[in-house]
Amino acid sequence: QVQMAESGGGLVQAGGSLRLACAASGFTIRSNAIGWFRQAPGKEREFIAVIKWNGGTTYYAESVKGRFTISRDNAKNTVYLQMNSLKPEDTAIYYCARDRAAFRSVVTTNSREYEYWGQGTQVTVSS
Repeated sequence: QVQMAESGGGLVQAGGSLRLACAASGFTIRSNAIGWFRQAPGKEREFIAVIKWNGGTTYYAESVKGRFTISRDNAKNTVYLQMNSLKPEDTAIYYCARDRAAFRSVVTTNSREYEYWGQGTQVTVSS
């Protein structure tokens, strides 16, 4: 049974850092890209970052480029999102999900191409 479980959220002051974790089970992250998304109250779900199935390619939304870093630990079957220089506008529920297509050649930022969404983890950045 495929499952994704996010953790690591919390309350942090602007300028601070958090590291989110996405623990995958029921499949290997070496076969599917893993994406991070977020949703703020009253807003649509937004793409944040993705790491390709081979770990060789990462892609970020412009809003987080240079501040967030996506990485993974194959041994733990876990993907991380290191978030630095956090801003109040980063406040949202953060989700990870698996690309529907295994071994996709080009990463996608379209949330409809992702499945097995986790329950999310709340990130709150105070000003």
